[in-house]
This record gives sequence, C-alpha cells and structure tokens, in this order.
Amino acid sequence: QQILRLAEMCRRLETEEEKVLPFYPSSLSEEEQREACRVLKDPPVEPLAWAMQDYTGLERFWQRFSKARLEEQALEREREALSQRNRRLRELLRQYLAGISIAQELLSEPSPL
Repeated sequence: QQILRLAEMCRRLETEEEKVLPFYPSSLSEEEQREACRVLKDPPVEPLAWAMQDYTGLERFWQRFSKARLEEQALEREREALSQRNRRLRELLRQYLAGISIAQELLSEPSPL
C-alpha cells in the first residue's frame, strides 16, 4: 500500500513532458517486447517474483533516481574539469602579470645607454 501511494505521489510530481514521453526508449526488438509483455502477464511462480510485484510501481522512480545520479556524476566531472581549467588560466594570468611588472620596473629605471 505504501509503495503504491509513493508511486502515485511521484507520478503527480512528473511534468507533462515526462508523463507523455517514454522515459527511456526500449532497445528490444518488437518480438522481444511481445515476449516480455507475455512474461509479465503470466502470474509469477517463484516467491521472489511474487514479492517483486509489490515494487513494480516504483520502476519509474528508480529509473529517474538512476538518471539523476548519472547527471550528478557528469556534473561533478564537468565541475572538476572546469576547476582544473580555472587553475591553469589563473597560473597563466599570474605569469603574464609577473612578466608585465618586471618590464615596467625595467622601463622606469634610467637606461645606461
């Protein structure tokens, strides 16, 4: 019961686009999809399969959760790459500014020529 209520609550929070479009396109052929549907319609015979029926309503939740985790990891990698780029640019800027300050000091001193 709680699982079904959780699944219903998650469904209410979906955007219109998420409700209309499939979450992931299937990579199964038409025949494989028909076979999967047939297997899902058959009543389960194993105890674990009976228990899993209670959690089928959370399938979309776990898909969304996995997608969010993947996006989080991708953003973390991007953040690290940008941090490295930022450090490199700061180092280049520091070197540039050090070069300018030396040149300014040399220009301000009287020339022996």
